Amino acid sequence: MAESEVDLESEQYEKHREAGRILSQVREETAERVDVGVSHLEIAEYAEDRIRELGGTPAFPVNISIDEEAAHATPAIDDDATFGEEMINLDIGVHIDGWLADTAITVDLSGNPELAEAPAEALEAAIEVVEPGVDTGDIGAVIEEVIDGHGFNPVVNLTGHGLGHWEQHTSPNIPNRAVSQGATLEVGDVVAIEPFATDGGGKVTEGGTEEIFSLEREGTVRNRQARAALKQITDEFRTLPFATRWLETDRAEMALRRLKRNDIVHGYPVLKEDEGCLVSQKEHTLIVTEGGCEVTTE
Repeated sequence: MAESEVDLESEQYEKHREAGRILSQVREETAERVDVGVSHLEIAEYAEDRIRELGGTPAFPVNISIDEEAAHATPAIDDDATFGEEMINLDIGVHIDGWLADTAITVDLSGNPELAEAPAEALEAAIEVVEPGVDTGDIGAVIEEVIDGHGFNPVVNLTGHGLGHWEQHTSPNIPNRAVSQGATLEVGDVVAIEPFATDGGGKVTEGGTEEIFSLEREGTVRNRQARAALKQITDEFRTLPFATRWLETDRAEMALRRLKRNDIVHGYPVLKEDEGCLVSQKEHTLIVTEGGCEVTTE
């Protein structure tokens, strides 16, 4: 899209900004409530309810990743887990009429402050180089250099991403390491940059747990609970991710199993480093402007 065609004051961008303003407040308020002994479910529900109170809608279930976990972990319906002396990543999203903002922060209760600081410094450095025409591979190189400088590894198979309308992950991908050929950022791009740092090898794999799902395709099912779940999914969440605990139908877990078996929804397994490792994360959403970028989740 040519620069002259992009109106950064249009309704679309104002909704991205409003989502970012809400999200910034919720991120800080939620992080302050994380402490040893506090319930994971309490924190997730606090953040999601607060988003709604402030006029937004959760863009995806609050991710609460512990120690070696990096993404896609959210409490189950009856989750009774509490925080210990752990490294905790909170990844939270907001949308206004499908226009998104995405942010993440590490709350370190494990006594590893430098690992928690590494992705935050990498994110600051990455934002400094964002402007029209920059190659995303160059952004990845900056992230990698800062994290390496702290003595840790970037998680190389997780990336930042674009944010579309009712789409949480779109192009361009923004790597967390140097790559020879990335995408070129343009005025009007809305992207989330999210460095991950680890004291492990720097690659995550899928675990066995799934609590987050999204709609894969339209379809029909005969089971009553599955039909009710599908109606809520298509009406309320559309193509955005949702949690099992958000479904209002009876026997939600069984309904989801049926929908997944029919390839109508797909699940997001928890992504994790090797056991015994720690992962930290920091993320902001930004709009690429003619002079650089505007961070919406500051």
